[in-house]
Amino acid sequence: MTDTLQHLSQQQREFAQDRDWEQFHSPKNLASALIVEAGELLEHFQWMTEAQSRSLSPEKLEEVGSEIADVLLYLVQLSNELGIDPVQAAQAKILVNAQKYPADRAKGRSTKYDQL
Repeated sequence: MTDTLQHLSQQQREFAQDRDWEQFHSPKNLASALIVEAGELLEHFQWMTEAQSRSLSPEKLEEVGSEIADVLLYLVQLSNELGIDPVQAAQAKILVNAQKYPADRAKGRSTKYDQL
């Protein structure tokens, strides 16, 4: 990765400020936009087989990359608005998931934690 999430966050904040868009960036609006963009990302994989989804053409990879960027940018903006450090939140979640899905019981299985 070529940049830090903190720097990306600052860039996104300045981008919105330069356009006076903060007035539209309520947590509700940002969460809604995030879901819309996640849907657009999913649309690229609709009707593909598992194998097809693992071997995208360079053109399709570029399109998917653009949607991933949109999802990430809205997630960063939502984090900014709520004062949540997304890296810290993700690290805490990894610890929770490690408790819910112990490697010795979950390895190689897609079973939900309460069924392990």
